This record gives sequence, C-alpha cells and structure tokens, in this order.
Amino acid sequence: MSGTLVLVRHGQSDWNLKNLFTGWKNPELTELGVQEANTGGKALADYGIKFDIAYTSDLKRAQDTLKIILENVGQTGLETIKDQALNERDYGDLSGLNKDDARAKWGEEQVHIWRRSYDVPPPGGESLRDTGARVWPYYLTEILPRVLRGEKVLVAAHGNSLRSLVMVLDKLTKEQILGVNLATGVPMVYKLNADSTVLSKEVLGDMSGAH
Repeated sequence: MSGTLVLVRHGQSDWNLKNLFTGWKNPELTELGVQEANTGGKALADYGIKFDIAYTSDLKRAQDTLKIILENVGQTGLETIKDQALNERDYGDLSGLNKDDARAKWGEEQVHIWRRSYDVPPPGGESLRDTGARVWPYYLTEILPRVLRGEKVLVAAHGNSLRSLVMVLDKLTKEQILGVNLATGVPMVYKLNADSTVLSKEVLGDMSGAH
C-alpha cells in the first residue's frame, strides 16, 4: 500500500500583506499567517494523520508554518529536511517591489505575463516552468520514493513550488495550472497508487479563502 503526501502552502507573510513580490526573500508570517498555519495543523490533527518525515524550503515562512503544524499534530521532533529546491519561485528584479509599483514601471500587461504565464520569467528570475524544473527532480528522487514505501510525508512550501507539483499530480495542462491558486495554510492530502498516480485527493478546510 502506498503512502500519503500532504502539501501545505505557508500562511500569509508580511510581504503578502503588503502586496510585495516575495520570491526568495525572507519575511515573517503575519498574525493571520500564524493563525492559518494553526488552522491547517488542527485540520490535520482532526484528520488523525501521523507523519514519518517532513520537507520544507530554505525560507523562514515555510519553516515556521511547518513548525506550527507539527506542534498541532503533536510531532515537534519529527525529522525535517530543508532544501531550496522547494523554495518559492524566484521573482528576480521584481523581488521586494510592490505589485502596483511594478505595474507602473513595466506596464499592467507585462507584469501580468510575468505573474501568470507558464514560461516567461521576470528579469533575473524564474518562470513557473523554471520553478518546476528544480521541484520535479527533487520530488522524484527524494519525496516520492518515501511515499511509495508507504510513508506519510508532509511538505510545507510555497504557492508556486507547490503549484508545479499539483500540476503533475492533478495532471493539469500548462494552461490549466495558470488558473490554480492554492489557499494559504490549507492541507491537500494525496493518497498515491503504487505507480505514483493519484488514488485520491482531499482538501482539509475551506477553499473560499484562496487567493
């Protein structure tokens, strides 16, 4: 029997709140972000899952979200692997800029293309395809084998690094993934078949807060 893969996007960060492009920068969670992580952790506790290992990115907001979730499920000492392969998409020259300021500088249409196209990167940064190019090999070599051995694996990461995984797991086209937004702090529970395809997917919590 194959295992379970749980994906959680970190709670709201200070820069999400200020409408800034974050990327590989390292802002703290807001009070709401902490609350979202606690809500996600409580949902997993209610679900009754116990994890064998956790993965997170090299960035503090994802690590802090993971820590809060593990406190809620009573697994504070769980083995955790941190890797920048799971980092948020690198927004390059846009990192730290207010999204409205970026639109004023480069134009609404150009910024929309950078944010929402699949393969057009912002200056000095990554496209969603580029993000996937580092997330997918890491998933295939490090995370998937453990799930296929029957382990329960928790991944706390970012909107775009997780979107690139969801794209593969949910078999979405590059057009379909552009319309997908992952809610902050909401766990997605995947059970996988032995051939690594998805047996079932369950979203724990209210998706109306997706943004």
